Amino acid sequence: MTGMNRWLLGARPRTLPAAVVPVALGAASAVGEADPVWWRVAPALIVSLALQVGVNYANDYSDGVRGTDEVRVGPVRLVASGLAAPGAVKRAALAAFGVAAVAGLLLASVTSWWLLVVGAAAMLAGWGYTGGPKPYGYLGLGEVFVFVFFGLVATAGTTYVVCQRLTSVAWLAGCLAGCLACALLVVNNLRDIPTDREVGKRTLAVRLGDRLTRTFYFGLLAAAMVLVAALALTGRPLAALGLGGALVAVPAIRAIRGGAKGAALIPVLGATGKVQLATGFLTAVGMTISG
Repeated sequence: MTGMNRWLLGARPRTLPAAVVPVALGAASAVGEADPVWWRVAPALIVSLALQVGVNYANDYSDGVRGTDEVRVGPVRLVASGLAAPGAVKRAALAAFGVAAVAGLLLASVTSWWLLVVGAAAMLAGWGYTGGPKPYGYLGLGEVFVFVFFGLVATAGTTYVVCQRLTSVAWLAGCLAGCLACALLVVNNLRDIPTDREVGKRTLAVRLGDRLTRTFYFGLLAAAMVLVAALALTGRPLAALGLGGALVAVPAIRAIRGGAKGAALIPVLGATGKVQLATGFLTAVGMTISG
């Protein structure tokens, strides 16, 4: 495996829709607001993507040095597999966070310096997911982090930097992005229940168990569709285009309902990413046209 390929693998590209979708929804929420500044969407996207990549590398490093990835069903991790030294993966995580910090500093300088506080909180939360003395991802709180930072903060934050105001539409869109991002994490943790249980990693999936975790997944997708409908009722009727994401979700739903486990859930992770993209972008396009 070449150097570039292994680092691309470690960035976990299948998770990147969780960073792109909230920015698209946040930008769409700003359509129709007074005095939008659209170039700010680009650095907002850089912040979101860099944070996602940084979190992925940080998780790879922290889980690797703890030894919790030694027995793994999912995609290969750099540290646990020996493809990269722990120090190198740690530096990659810090570099990604650094990119997010630079782009965030630019946005703060033209909007509000309070954004630096939000950005610092996001980076600390990203590192603390599996890092530090008491990683909250091991306590079943990972979905809370994802919903807040890759849902509410990323979406409403994008709306704010574009038009410097927060709207009810942006918060609704943030909840939609949060549900879709959490669905991705739930599939990942559902797959890892047996191995996580063995190493004492008490994710929400481990705490709920297999059956309830599958129900939770269905609930997140259902909630996402309800939120799409709610956005359509805010005066942006074409947001209902996002309901087309339900059709994209059919293969993933069938696999989860059919009891897919272990390696059989790896394709479901990719399928859930497609649901994120389809639902998020169709909703954003509809909101933009209606706005």
